[in-house]
Amino acid sequence: MAARTEWDLKKVRNIGISAHIDSGKTTLTERILFYTGRIHAIHEVRGKDGVGAKMDSMELEREKGITIKSAATNVFWKDIIINIIDTPGHVDFTIEVERSLRVLDGAILVLCGVSGVQSQSITVDRQMRRYHVPRIAFINKLDRSGANPFRVLGALREKLRHNAVMMQIPIGLEDQIKGVIDLVTMKACYNEGEDGETVIEKEIPAEFLEQAREYRHELIGKAADYDDIVAEKFLNEQEPTVEELREAVRKGCLSLQLTPVFCGSAYKNRGVQKLLDGVADYLPNPTQVTNEALNLDKNEEKVQIQVDAKVPLVGYAFKLEDGRYGQLTYMRIYQGTINKGDFITNVANGRKVKVPRLVKMHSDEMADIETASAGDIIALFGVDCSSGDTFTDGTLNYAMTSMHVPDAVISLAVAPKHKDGAANFSKALQKFKKEDPTFRVHRDEESSETIISGMGELHLEVYIERMKREFACEVIAGKPQVAYRETIGAAADYDYTHKKQTGGSGQFAKVVGRIEPLPIDSELPYIFENKVVGGRIPREFIPAVDKGFKEQMAKGTLIGFPIVGVKCVLTDGSYHDVDSSEMAFRICAMAAMRQAYEKANPTALEPIMKLETTAPEEFQGSVMGQINQRRGIIQGTQTIEGTVTVTAEVPLTEMFGYSTDLRSATQGKGEFTMEFAKYAAMPRGIQDELHKKYLEKRAAEQK
Repeated sequence: MAARTEWDLKKVRNIGISAHIDSGKTTLTERILFYTGRIHAIHEVRGKDGVGAKMDSMELEREKGITIKSAATNVFWKDIIINIIDTPGHVDFTIEVERSLRVLDGAILVLCGVSGVQSQSITVDRQMRRYHVPRIAFINKLDRSGANPFRVLGALREKLRHNAVMMQIPIGLEDQIKGVIDLVTMKACYNEGEDGETVIEKEIPAEFLEQAREYRHELIGKAADYDDIVAEKFLNEQEPTVEELREAVRKGCLSLQLTPVFCGSAYKNRGVQKLLDGVADYLPNPTQVTNEALNLDKNEEKVQIQVDAKVPLVGYAFKLEDGRYGQLTYMRIYQGTINKGDFITNVANGRKVKVPRLVKMHSDEMADIETASAGDIIALFGVDCSSGDTFTDGTLNYAMTSMHVPDAVISLAVAPKHKDGAANFSKALQKFKKEDPTFRVHRDEESSETIISGMGELHLEVYIERMKREFACEVIAGKPQVAYRETIGAAADYDYTHKKQTGGSGQFAKVVGRIEPLPIDSELPYIFENKVVGGRIPREFIPAVDKGFKEQMAKGTLIGFPIVGVKCVLTDGSYHDVDSSEMAFRICAMAAMRQAYEKANPTALEPIMKLETTAPEEFQGSVMGQINQRRGIIQGTQTIEGTVTVTAEVPLTEMFGYSTDLRSATQGKGEFTMEFAKYAAMPRGIQDELHKKYLEKRAAEQK
């Protein structure tokens, strides 16, 4: 496999498939694999044959019928190579979407033809915007009762603020769906054959002609904004050619200002091949995307990556897995070429490592390759690194910008059930921590417990189950612990002198200033401002004061959780020529913080989740009643075809056991998704109760 030329690069598409849970991403990927000849039979996600979809390779994924970790594959469509990553839809595995979108050039946003834009669709869309990923939308499940692609188009425009435009309209809906009308070529496309593998183009049926003309006129009007030729023809009421129209839509899509919308039903094998044509026509190749790295030799100055196989190597390790043969590192090659046997340098620690094996992934199967170059997504064996490390050939000191890692919202105390499982227990925790940046492990020094933290109940549940299956280690889990925070409600002054006289040199430090609450929407949890003038405190001791404040904020005195939203201003102080030291100022700052914190109206904060519950309309009263009981604030309800969707904000503390209660109240028909929204002050009564418990716990420890 020789290094790629620029012409070859134009034939490459690196795309992700992202959506709300249960929108049919994995089913769609299964059809794509079948139609491109990568697999020879279609299996459903929860199929009766027990095989399960190709991309859900984990036993747990097949049992639960959900995608837990992103899986990579590559397919050939006509003369285009498409590298695909199928990502999870569940919010608990949001890091999988985050890290995939970080390295992809384009994406397919899958939407359900009935439910339309759901809570996780909004999150995924936000992630795509964060990494400037051009996307096309696919309205799936048009075979289902109540499907309406035009309502979904409206939701795309209203809820996600997309400049969305139909590229196709369906021929019939629900059980009558026969195919799609391509508004660019104005041809009706039908899927025939046992699995819809044959696409036949015919003239548009008379009953759909008027509707097709109306939507084509809208398409040309929107495309005209991005191309002068189409704009001129549109104003002169002339028809643009197929190629001119495609070029205009491509320009709009690549500028992230236009979202081409395709439709069909992956389950019923309708419209998938035309979607693949859309990927080839409208999504970018690696040369059409701007990627930046930070030049560490020039104070992290931004440099543009050259998508060229002949320049020095820059690759980004975006995902790790522990396989049967050791660590498997998924890597996106941004520039240059990598060969089997090459020595590459990990920029994070400066270590040189040899590449013993290079593979192309197809879900859990792999094919050995000798070389890979700019634009490729590959995997390496036997290279020890962390998720998010940049690799070069050693001549460049570049680091790719890192991905966004959300904070954990829930914690559990875990311990191995049997003593002989301790070694496997710690091995499992180390492996998971390395694989998943949102999975955090720490030891609570006071209680000597191992605490795991993550994005939700399901997230931690999956890791506990994986310990049992992959490491033969059964785990006892404690009661879930919510990640509370503390903050201040008012400004307060501090004036503290730290004096300690023992044999030899003593300790002396004095700090004066105030602490102030930061605005609620502040990105930073803590700000330090030094306003000391005239050398009242020597400059070398200022960082020690900052460090002391930070250390004291790690654990508040109200309920024992980290303090956030505080600005510490240092205005004055004094020192002693002999007795002052960094340690003295650090201890002084910690005590000053404690002193001021008590006077600053300390308040406890709790994580608030955005909850979206869907159930049949007849259960609306029960669903809303349950949310109100859990201190939830209902923000809106929407009824579509006999199904009600209730959106609310609910404290995470109240959400344990919700799935069981919801199922019993809706005869098993209710579903919900939730994701972290914000921190907010908790009711006084609950705060007082937690404060009392914390004081009792401290008193017990001091005995």
